[in-house]
Amino acid sequence: MTDTDALSRLRSLLLADDGLADRLALVTDHDRFAVAAAEAARSAGIEVSPDAIRGAGRRDPLDIARFSEMPVTMTRWPGSAWLPTAVVQSPGELGLDWLHFGDASLEEPFYEMSVQRARRLPINSLLRVCTPLSLLAGPLPDDAAPDGLIFHMSRCGSTLVSQMLAAMPGSVVVSEAAALDSVVQLAHSHPEVSLQEQVALLRGMAAALGRDRSGGRCRYVIKTDSWHTLALPLFRAAFPDTPWIFQFRNPVEVMVSQMREPGSQTVPDARWAQLYGIDDPLSLPRETYVARVLHRVARAAVDNADLGGEIFVDYAELPRAVEKRILPHFGIAPPPEAVQAMHGAAQWNAKAPIFAFESDVEEKRRSAGESVLNATAAHLDPLHRELTALARRIA
Repeated sequence: MTDTDALSRLRSLLLADDGLADRLALVTDHDRFAVAAAEAARSAGIEVSPDAIRGAGRRDPLDIARFSEMPVTMTRWPGSAWLPTAVVQSPGELGLDWLHFGDASLEEPFYEMSVQRARRLPINSLLRVCTPLSLLAGPLPDDAAPDGLIFHMSRCGSTLVSQMLAAMPGSVVVSEAAALDSVVQLAHSHPEVSLQEQVALLRGMAAALGRDRSGGRCRYVIKTDSWHTLALPLFRAAFPDTPWIFQFRNPVEVMVSQMREPGSQTVPDARWAQLYGIDDPLSLPRETYVARVLHRVARAAVDNADLGGEIFVDYAELPRAVEKRILPHFGIAPPPEAVQAMHGAAQWNAKAPIFAFESDVEEKRRSAGESVLNATAAHLDPLHRELTALARRIA
């Protein structure tokens, strides 16, 4: 038997035996993993050397394969330790790429950071799991829907809220997952997908991302990308009973942040501009473009408030609002020790938790130039007053 054949049999063995895959996934050292996997193969009558396993894991160190057409390797949901990472093109259909996340929680500020950590596990170098995307539209467990949804204006404390929630033992918080975004974008990227199918796939993606990998999940919250307010009707169709919040902030502060470090959604681009109803993105001053994008995002939240289930939360209310308003709105009543852990997380920079939190409100307001102030006044100040009124009215 060649090494190629033996490796193929080993992969088939791991795909069929979730327990064995879970045990091997706990081995994080590549050399030790190769030895352990070779021993597991030998126990199943498969002769493959640790060197062959190590070599198989080194053939694609940058994971370039994820950008090419990916064959389906499994037609059922993988074990509960596997989470989806990307919607990919498979032969004749859309596929869903999965990674084994080991026993680590989703503690990073953004889901894609957790994906990068999981990608380094040796098992994910050896084993590729890809299922048909349509699998998500099938029957789902009763606890598939999230307990709460976080929509936001961007740069307004949503990461702080998600990190505080994630700090509570038993929480699963998924923050801005690319795979979820791909499903939301299906109406644009694959218009042949019907609304009914998109709703079913969104439900399935939420169920897949929020899997109870430890057996101790008590609460599940999704933080969306900022532009997902434009898809609020889709989210309400998929999760009609799930409460949601919209977070916002003084627009001058958001503008300054976006001008310094632009998010992908505020970089002029034909696809994004069309989504935001902007016909001439490259002809606009940068400040005007950013202000119009932020206006479109926040306007969608205001216009969809009649869908029900919402509260509006001002950055100025944080972090107190998490315990006082957001948890009750989501129907979450954590024990005192979980609340204490949540408060502890609020002491750190949400996007760089190795640093203590320091307010930047005054610095951002002082540094706003005339062009930022003018764009904010023209496109965002009236809307900010509406948002503030909603936050107070639904307090």
